[in-house]
Amino acid sequence: MTSEVIVDVQPKEISIALLEDKRLVEFQKEGRSASFVVGNIYLAKVRKLMPGLNACFVNVGYERDAFLHYLDLGPKFNSYTKYLKQVTSDKKKLYPFSKASILPDLEKDGSVQTTLQQGQEILVQIVKEPISTKGPRLTCELSFPGRFLVLMPFQDKVSVSSKIKSAEERARLKQLIQSIKPKNFGVIVRTVAEGKRVAELDSELKVLVKRCEDAFIKAQKASKLPELVFEETSRTVAMLRDLFNPSYENIYINDTDIFSEVKDYVTLIAPESAGIVKQYTGKLPIFDNFDVTKQIKSSFGKTVSYKHGAYLIIEHTEALHVVDVNSGNRSKSKDGQEANALDVNLGAADELARQLRLRDMGGIIVVDFIDMNLAEDRQKLYERMCENMKKDRARHNILPLSKFGLMQITRQRVRPVMDVNVDEVCPTCFGKGTVKSSFLFTDVLESKISTMANKLGIKNFTLHVHPYVAAYINQGIVSLKRKWQVKYGFGLKVIPSQKLGFLQYEFYDKNGQEIDMKEEIEIKH
Repeated sequence: MTSEVIVDVQPKEISIALLEDKRLVEFQKEGRSASFVVGNIYLAKVRKLMPGLNACFVNVGYERDAFLHYLDLGPKFNSYTKYLKQVTSDKKKLYPFSKASILPDLEKDGSVQTTLQQGQEILVQIVKEPISTKGPRLTCELSFPGRFLVLMPFQDKVSVSSKIKSAEERARLKQLIQSIKPKNFGVIVRTVAEGKRVAELDSELKVLVKRCEDAFIKAQKASKLPELVFEETSRTVAMLRDLFNPSYENIYINDTDIFSEVKDYVTLIAPESAGIVKQYTGKLPIFDNFDVTKQIKSSFGKTVSYKHGAYLIIEHTEALHVVDVNSGNRSKSKDGQEANALDVNLGAADELARQLRLRDMGGIIVVDFIDMNLAEDRQKLYERMCENMKKDRARHNILPLSKFGLMQITRQRVRPVMDVNVDEVCPTCFGKGTVKSSFLFTDVLESKISTMANKLGIKNFTLHVHPYVAAYINQGIVSLKRKWQVKYGFGLKVIPSQKLGFLQYEFYDKNGQEIDMKEEIEIKH
């Protein structure tokens, strides 16, 4: 199986697509201004205590206060609080971590009222992004994740991932980390650390300890609260850190800065793989070039087709996701209804496992499969679903089919579900219901180009249009494009873009910034 990562960097957002054998299996899109990311650490104030919930609300700068439960304070909360007071009392010099005193663990059945006070300053880390009407979810058990290790201040334990099965290797890693870790730090050894040498683990441990110290220095110098003291690495690097494996063949990026950032990161963690990071410089939009746009349009939305006319209907409610499996216009199997139902259901299990990763669907997912009478077929479907979900990094739990033929799945949810709108807004009527003749569309484009070249004085620009329209503009020896270039300058380029509707268009300047020349803007001229 070949894996490739395609990163599309736009002025307002970054999109990351993971392809396995050229097929889209994971997709993440995030605004470049998005702030409340899982892993960020804030120095913040307790806004309100909620004794009934044994929790409190904390102001981290989001429109809704973040939620912190008593059990999420962590057993080492008293040690944290004491060290934070020592750090903030002396603004010049950081109190050494190794000298911090470890206080007794917090009682599990204690009360938030006796532990916290309104207005108290605490260090909190986001464990769940704001979802729907809820603010972020917090913890006080801080962690600094790396590729091989996760560093946890004030813990003193070394844990090894349960996915490392070899008892010998587990013992080696545990002993190795015990010998190199600084005092007052706990470490979780991740699965990818299996077989790694001490030098690699030691260099990452030093980087993580430095990050932790820098976070406390920022807290020490904070002037106004809430203050972001540790920011999770950029979305691209964070996703690569969790996903990265040696089977990657290529990582293509269409932005110079992000390319350098990712190249530096990959060189640091896997020098032998540095060559797989490549900058994309083609004329076509990067997602169009790698056939990602088409897959996004066919994979998102309410109805998803898979094989031989069968399809899934995916509905999202406040409480859960509901998936209905339909055989569609599929012809009956020669082997009868039972074999037909099994075949449709197995195909649905394959597609559903992909959809869960692709949309990052979390919480409760209920799937209504086509009814099957034989117990061995129902077991076969359950085993197929479990096998498909092994590739999923999110924690999940799958129950066998119930007596009603429903399968229930729970999947870890740390950020809102990926909801990509694949319906295209009418680009010419803007919802009015009437459109100009499509035959006159090229006249509209020419008037825009004339405005750009003659009134606005922009000579170098790119026009993005639907591939059919681009083909029409470029056809013939003396094409429309050539006529426009002679008339308005050879700085004009025409690029086909699959993300655009039939009569949609976008103009970009030589730096890749969009120039807004839509119909409504034009009225003002």
